[in-house]
Amino acid sequence: MQYYEALGLEPKLMLDLEDLKVRFYDRCRQWHPDRFSRAGAEEQQQALDMTALLNDAFRTLRDPVTRAEYFLKERGRSLSNDAPPELLEEVFELNMALEELHGGDDSARPQLVTAQERFQAMRAKIDEELTGFFAKFDASGDDSVLDGIRAALNRRRYVSNLVREVDKELNVHVSN
Repeated sequence: MQYYEALGLEPKLMLDLEDLKVRFYDRCRQWHPDRFSRAGAEEQQQALDMTALLNDAFRTLRDPVTRAEYFLKERGRSLSNDAPPELLEEVFELNMALEELHGGDDSARPQLVTAQERFQAMRAKIDEELTGFFAKFDASGDDSVLDGIRAALNRRRYVSNLVREVDKELNVHVSN
């Protein structure tokens, strides 16, 4: 787990964000390329590589969702882009409302606003669920918990795409 190692962290899903920030800034000072301006080319390149790695690590680990996605990826568990079966009916209705709005029928707007609110609430609930999974995994180290995290992340990714799609359509049709 290269990102955790770069920041001197134990690979966990729950992180103290203040500690993460302190470690990031400490290591950035340690590896800042200006400190290696008189060093050899190899050391200068190492400083640049380490700085890039630290930036990627910090950007990934500071957000709970990207941290969990990284954690799963490093453990060989990929996410899917499949629609969660429990959302298929809602997605069908959403697509119908989007088509109506595209066709100039502004009466679909309230339905889209309601769908947007429902999807945002779903995403918030999934985020709460993820926090519980993170704590459970960190306490137990039980790999079966990772399956629940993976399923929740898959649902969250899909719901986030729906929120983004509705946001975009509502904003496009407001400005027209």
